[in-house]
Amino acid sequence: MKNLLPTLMLYLLTTFSYAQQVDSTYVQEHYTKTTYNIAMRDGIKLYTIVYTPKDRSEKYPILLNRTCYNASKYDNYKAIGQPSSYLVRDKYILVYQDVRGRYMSEGTFTTLTPNIPGNNKKNKKDIDESSDTWDTIDWLIKNIKNNNKKVGMYGISYPGFYTAAAIPDAHPALKASSPQAPISDFFFDDFIHQGAFLQSYTAAFAVFGYQKKALTKQPWYTEQIMRFYENPPKDGYAFHLSQGPLKNITEKYHFDNFFWKEISEHHTYDSFWQKRSILPHLKDVSPAVMTVGGWFDAEDLYGPLNIYKTIEKNNPKVRNTIVMGPWDHGGWARERGKTTHNHIYFGDSVSTFYQKEIERNFFAHHLKDAEIKQLPEAYMYDTGAKTWKKFKAWPPENTPTVKFYFGKNGKLGINALGNEKEVFEYLSDPARPVPYTSQIEGLTFTPRKYMSDDQRHASKRPDVLTFVSDELSEDLTLAGEIVAKLKVSMTGTDADFIVKIIDEYPVDHPNYNHNPANIIMGGYQQLVRAEVLRGRFRNSFEKPEPFEPHNTTDVPIRLQDILHTFKKGHKIVIQVHSTWFPYIDRNPQKYVENIFEANEEDFVKSTIRVYGNSVVEVGGKVSLK
Repeated sequence: MKNLLPTLMLYLLTTFSYAQQVDSTYVQEHYTKTTYNIAMRDGIKLYTIVYTPKDRSEKYPILLNRTCYNASKYDNYKAIGQPSSYLVRDKYILVYQDVRGRYMSEGTFTTLTPNIPGNNKKNKKDIDESSDTWDTIDWLIKNIKNNNKKVGMYGISYPGFYTAAAIPDAHPALKASSPQAPISDFFFDDFIHQGAFLQSYTAAFAVFGYQKKALTKQPWYTEQIMRFYENPPKDGYAFHLSQGPLKNITEKYHFDNFFWKEISEHHTYDSFWQKRSILPHLKDVSPAVMTVGGWFDAEDLYGPLNIYKTIEKNNPKVRNTIVMGPWDHGGWARERGKTTHNHIYFGDSVSTFYQKEIERNFFAHHLKDAEIKQLPEAYMYDTGAKTWKKFKAWPPENTPTVKFYFGKNGKLGINALGNEKEVFEYLSDPARPVPYTSQIEGLTFTPRKYMSDDQRHASKRPDVLTFVSDELSEDLTLAGEIVAKLKVSMTGTDADFIVKIIDEYPVDHPNYNHNPANIIMGGYQQLVRAEVLRGRFRNSFEKPEPFEPHNTTDVPIRLQDILHTFKKGHKIVIQVHSTWFPYIDRNPQKYVENIFEANEEDFVKSTIRVYGNSVVEVGGKVSLK
């Protein structure tokens, strides 16, 4: 156990810090560090670290990062990439703060603290993340010398949520906000995807599900993490399958975890989750907003896309920008030279370009009045053409919708009508679920690599429907929203539906130098986009309902957006299946009220049929109807 702890702590650090360490000597030479305990309106004090430029010849804006991942890791003049070295050298007042209930801050930690509309304007004593941010900013601009009364916020993942949550009823000094990989709604992002629980996150619950007993700069949940990692399994698929129903995980690992209790008890989109969504509150926005995400972010892809779209819809006059690059979770804050995701190479120094030409200019323009050309509405990376593209709107306007249909012998039709008389059938067995990754991997803390993984392992499975287009005679770019409109029937009373869009490479495609010898790019089936819908929620996320055996039913599935050029000579592949393990938990396929309480005997095989008049629509804005 002792030998594993340093490795585990390093893993946690790299999981939630996102960047290589910048030169601490430079920070120490040019900045003065001070710590404060800033009182909120209810008297709770939040631990805050402030780095102020030693050069007093001008006034500086404030860059604020609020985190549940330990502000103290930024102590000792270590910025560890938050913010980037470009912003550090441009000289801002750098502020890091523990949110309430975490590490050195007082109070109680809450899962996605619900927003209270109009709270700051009415000067109430009620608290939310917007009020805590308001109180922090108000104190900073009044007490930190040499500030120019302008504040910017940024944060990745949960800190991205705190950044987004400060936008409603924002303090007047908050001029620029950059939610990055932000959580917007936990029922659709991170731990749950459209009703399906991400079992691959099981070990991560320890980080969020325990209240600390005293102020601390060290994790207090190590013992709970070690329930999984004292003897870490080498095969995560086998480990999770051996656990059986989720109720066994509750009893063995998470019997005392309040976040697990919240997830397991609130298994529908009830008021608990609805009031924790930040999306309905993104109205009357005043700061300029730049939302950032990664096309291969397995944790938070829904958040950035929907925060941007919601702000755009509700606040058409606000400066609102979205940036999406070829990164996984927070990858834009790391620079490794060659930009890769899993087995795919996208170019050199893509993160440096973002840090230097996009993020740096965003904050300089809005906080320092720098005369820099405004960013485009949407700065998006085409993951097939492997180049940046600029759009005046996202989804792009006047983009034709491409429709894909399922045909005989696994044929994928493009803009050709399907035949409703065609029936495609598979036997879905929860005891033998489809693996979500092509490689055997150990117990994951959170999944990362699968988002561009080779899908040939799934193509070989009899419980996966695989439809392949003809070889493309010219490039085809898919840009915008995706909806799969499936027509299905089944012998069971519940099922999950996973839909994947895949780029199949030519058989003579050369291998990449960064890959091991066993990774063959010829014929590689690269996952481009995929999503799951727990079938019981096909008509309502609030009111689940079983399927009627053998009755044909519509199942509409919203996938996240895409910008990908399928090159000439490639093929487009679409897969449909009903297990995806252990990325998501197993659906018993017999309808039970709460899958977290299902018994072993509830898990049954089901013959599932998908009909030829199903369609997958891609491009621009696509309706679920």
